[in-house]
Amino acid sequence: MNQAGKPRLLTGDRPTGKLHLGHYVGTLANRVRLQDQYECFFLVADLHILTTRVDRALLLETNQNIREVVLDNLSVGIDPERSFYFLQSLVPQIAEIALIFANLVTVPRLQRVPTLKDVMRDLEIEQPSMGLLNYPVLQAADILCVRANIVPVGKDQASHLEVTREIARRFNSLYEVEVLPEPDTLIGDVPTLIGLDGQAKASKSLGNAIFLSDDAKTVEQKVRGMYTDPNRIRADIPGKVEGNPVFIYHDAFNTEEAEVADLKERYAQGKVGDVEVKRKLAAAINRFLDPIRERRAALQAQPHLVAEVIAAGSERARQETTETLRRMKEAMGLVWKG
Repeated sequence: MNQAGKPRLLTGDRPTGKLHLGHYVGTLANRVRLQDQYECFFLVADLHILTTRVDRALLLETNQNIREVVLDNLSVGIDPERSFYFLQSLVPQIAEIALIFANLVTVPRLQRVPTLKDVMRDLEIEQPSMGLLNYPVLQAADILCVRANIVPVGKDQASHLEVTREIARRFNSLYEVEVLPEPDTLIGDVPTLIGLDGQAKASKSLGNAIFLSDDAKTVEQKVRGMYTDPNRIRADIPGKVEGNPVFIYHDAFNTEEAEVADLKERYAQGKVGDVEVKRKLAAAINRFLDPIRERRAALQAQPHLVAEVIAAGSERARQETTETLRRMKEAMGLVWKG
C-alpha cells in the first residue's frame, strides 16, 4: 500500500503514434474505471521505442508522439489531478533497476516470451537486438520502480507481466526480503481487438486501426473498407456473425443492444447488406468518439498542459523510484559506505 492507503496501479504506452480503439478496450477503459480505486502512475515509455526504431528521422517524431499519447489518455477521461504521468527517460533510476533485473533472468527465458516472435514477424526483424530481447526486463523495471500492485494491459502484454512477477519473486527470494510486489494483471473486457483487415490485431504499425482522434468522415471511410465474411458476395446470402470483425466492433462499441441483435439475426439469415451493417457501425463508433473529440479539443487549447503534467508526474516518479532503489540496494548489500 502507498501513503494514501490505496494499492498502486501502473501501465503505459510507447509513444510511437496516436492511440486507437484497440488501446481503449485493452487498457484505457480500465484506467478510467480504476483511477479512483488506485493511486495511478501512467508511463510514457520513450526508451522502449528504441527496441524497434533507432533511425534519427523516426526518433525526431517522439516529442509530438508523446504529446499525442498523453492527450489521448486525458481525452478518454483520465484526470491528471488524480494520476501521475511520467516520462521514462526523465526517471534515470529505471535504467539502473533494469540493469539489476537483467542479472536475475536468463536469455532462454526471454526468448520464450510469445510476443517477441510476433513483433519480429510483424516488423520483419530477422534477429532481435539485445534491447528487444530485454524489453520485458525494462518493462519489469517500469512497473516495479514504483512498486505497482496491478497492471491493466492488453492480452498481448500478459506474458511480459509474468516475467515481471518472476523477477520480483526471484529478487525477494534471493535477498530474503519483501521489497517488490508481484503485480496482478488486469485484462480488458475485449482482450484483443481485431484489426479492420480481419487478419491481425488492431495496430498502429499495421495501419489497420481506428484512432481515438479520427474525425467522423475518416471513421466512416475506414468502416466502409472493413473486412467481413469473404464468402458473402450478395446481401441475400446468409453470413457468418461469429468472428466477423464488423460484429466484433458492434459488440464493443455499439450501445444499442437491440439494434446489434437485429443486425446479427438478419445478417445470419441473408436479410441485410454489409452497407447497412457498416453504416450503423460507423454511427455507433462516432457516437462513442464524440465526447472524446470534445475533450481533446478543450485540452489542445491549453498548449502547456502536457508539459506540465509530465513534469509533475516525472518528479513524483523519481521520488518513488529513488526509494525503491534504496530498498533494493540495502537488501542486496550493494551500498557504498565510504
